[in-house]
Amino acid sequence: MSSRKVGTQRAFDAAAADFTALGRHLWDPIGAATVAAAGIGEGSRVLDACCGTGASAIPAARAVGTGGVVDAIDLSGPMIGELRRISADLPQLRAHEADATAWDTDGYDAVLSALGIFFFPDMTAGTERLISRVRPGGRAVFTIWRGGAMVTAGRHVGRAMAEVTASEPPPEREPGLIDRINQVGTYADWLSGRDLSDVDVVVNELRLTMTPEVAWLVVIGSGFRGIVDDLEPGVLEQVRERYLDSLRAEGVTELDATTLVGSGTVR
Repeated sequence: MSSRKVGTQRAFDAAAADFTALGRHLWDPIGAATVAAAGIGEGSRVLDACCGTGASAIPAARAVGTGGVVDAIDLSGPMIGELRRISADLPQLRAHEADATAWDTDGYDAVLSALGIFFFPDMTAGTERLISRVRPGGRAVFTIWRGGAMVTAGRHVGRAMAEVTASEPPPEREPGLIDRINQVGTYADWLSGRDLSDVDVVVNELRLTMTPEVAWLVVIGSGFRGIVDDLEPGVLEQVRERYLDSLRAEGVTELDATTLVGSGTVR
């Protein structure tokens, strides 16, 4: 993302506490898989870009120990505030409200970004900037959604919003680079084009059981929050009820939240 307050970032700003609540169901296992692919050890210096509330930054900080450091950066001040609160016992984790595409410090042993690079105004340039922050021989790990992941929740909440407010459904996002590389082969090819060697893409299968609590957290604790964030409380409750009814009517009991964890060695 740019330093400009775009709609998605405003949604994340508002969602910080709910983002944390959704973490144990969704963000934490994705963050853990991202850190595992980096192979970092004690004493390592790590950059975690688009860190949110720390799903990958916190396990990375535990992996590097007190002799290492994790610089965790995100544009969202509320997200960074929440991360500082929940990581107070990890002095090696330094949380910064900052633009990942303008971060100057380099020489890291690894750079991580879990579900962040597709928010950059220029996904390729932003990713290459992050790779340039890593020393030769270090690791770069970027996790993205696999094609089709999370779309069911967005479709149902958009439909519920339109029905309750008698409006048109939210417009579909314009297809971009991420839509062309969200499968194993295309993602591996794209990462190899970023001058990484030993590129590997692992499919991290994840399916969420859509209890009413989890199903609603998926909306208010993620970027989907931007769809409902300006609603009055009474209207928001109607949207919640209609959304859950819609999921039940179509027999949706699970949500595909599968990611692709792509990694490579910096030349």
